[in-house]
Amino acid sequence: MNLNREYSFAIAAVREAAELCTNVQVRLQNSSFQKEDRSPVTVADFGSQALVCSRLRASFSDDPIIAEENADVLRESDNKALSERVLSEVLRLRGDATEEDVLHWIDLGDDKEYSDRFWTLDPIDGTKGFLRGDQYAVALALVEEGQVVLSAVACPRLSVVQADSEIGVVLAAKKGGGTLIYRLSDMTVIGEARVSTNADSSSIRLCESVESMHTSHSGTGRVASILGITSQPVRLDSQAKYAVVASGNAEMYLRLPSDRRYVENIWDHAGGSLLVEEAGGIVTDIRGNHLDFSLGYQLKNNRGVIVSNGHLHDRLLEAIREAGID
Repeated sequence: MNLNREYSFAIAAVREAAELCTNVQVRLQNSSFQKEDRSPVTVADFGSQALVCSRLRASFSDDPIIAEENADVLRESDNKALSERVLSEVLRLRGDATEEDVLHWIDLGDDKEYSDRFWTLDPIDGTKGFLRGDQYAVALALVEEGQVVLSAVACPRLSVVQADSEIGVVLAAKKGGGTLIYRLSDMTVIGEARVSTNADSSSIRLCESVESMHTSHSGTGRVASILGITSQPVRLDSQAKYAVVASGNAEMYLRLPSDRRYVENIWDHAGGSLLVEEAGGIVTDIRGNHLDFSLGYQLKNNRGVIVSNGHLHDRLLEAIREAGID
């Protein structure tokens, strides 16, 4: 399977989108916006999707795109100012774009049904992290025959290689080809991602979502106690958690169900899951099933997500059952 063209495309696309998001976040941190005003992340979210989807349509015109957003809200008369702000950010990188271009590009990601080959995009994963000036990601993945075969995840606020302290990385993977780490600023390869070899449960480093609506913090506490994990979990937003495990900076990431009705969306996990698997780790749901990307935009056959370096995955599944999590 030769995916060299798709690979080069993906890392370039997420880098450009990350540049737009970084521009917005820098201005956000230097402004006196109200905490309840979510418009900066909304602008970055739509702008990021517009950039990636326009590139996708130009390079792979027949490929469907399952992404998080559509432009309906931007077409509402009350949101004219918001739409103009999205256009303004896109114009910084695409000087010939029009407002209608941008709205059309966003809507290219409005597919929801499964195809034998499609792309899935989260234009900003970790919106609250973005607003706080913390972790967020731009995550893009290619799915063929229900399997993630390629992914690129840009993490503008993350540093994962101890020898390179610069903040901002892109992790990218091809199925069967490993996971590479690029410095976001110049896309220099700064390392190959490999999971930690630590198999001592007492020294396991565990991460989970900041938001309790995304994961059961109490469930994580019960599982950690059963495994004998002594350190407190590190909480961070977005698929940056996958990058942290893939690069060996944590051994586990738990996303334990906090609501029986909630079904995970594929764009929240497709990109990150391949990074970890190609770095030597394991990604399953809480029942030990592989993530099923063959059912459209949701992981309808899965319950929760657990990620590990592989050495304690079976014991982790046992601990989840012992903790009564279902």
